[in-house]
Amino acid sequence: MILMIEIALVEDEDIYIDTIKEFVNKYCEERSEEIHLSIFHDGMEFLDEYNGTFDIVFLDIMMKFLDGMTTAEKIRQIDKEIIIFFITNSTQYAIRGYAVDAMDYILKPVSYFSFSQKLDKAISRIKQNENQFITLVYKNMIKKIQVSEIYYIESQGHLQTFYTKNGNFTIRDKIENIEEKLNGMHFFRSNKGCLVNMNHVQGVEDSCCLINGNRLIISRNKKKAFMDELTQYLSDKIV
Repeated sequence: MILMIEIALVEDEDIYIDTIKEFVNKYCEERSEEIHLSIFHDGMEFLDEYNGTFDIVFLDIMMKFLDGMTTAEKIRQIDKEIIIFFITNSTQYAIRGYAVDAMDYILKPVSYFSFSQKLDKAISRIKQNENQFITLVYKNMIKKIQVSEIYYIESQGHLQTFYTKNGNFTIRDKIENIEEKLNGMHFFRSNKGCLVNMNHVQGVEDSCCLINGNRLIISRNKKKAFMDELTQYLSDKIV
């Protein structure tokens, strides 16, 4: 399955919007990539609609209402993972990008060679983590969790507690929504209120699966499906 890359372009000059659109289309044809490009004409417009789904954002430094640097600072307050590129007329602005952990900058007028090289670098990083992150809203921030670090998720009504290698945290959501986001990533609903990462199952004893020193109940009506899933998962790993 080809990974769909979500890119946001925040730019208020039509000439550069058209140029980047053309470059993205050319890049997709040359690299056989799938990219969805969303256009925003100002930093405020982008932030108002931001929901953590973008992989990359290209930010024009100089914009009328909210400039690119301020936009980047606000993005970093809610999302630490999105890849940021600045589009600028001067390298003096680009240097400030280190403060917001920008990957790089592109000088105007934008050349296809420069654009494609920067995009190669960004997409390479994204593919290293392909299907390994889940995006959640935690304490009014966009939180991206590495899926491999999740041991299991425990549900208590609308509160879902994630038990991970880096500690535990609780969000307000439905477990069905979490289960849908983790579909295809080797998670199994062992009982009504527990979603376990099959990668961390250390064994099964007395209708419980063992994960990180914890015994998690497997419902009677789930046990056969759970064992079938675990067997298949282990077989796939050996292959």
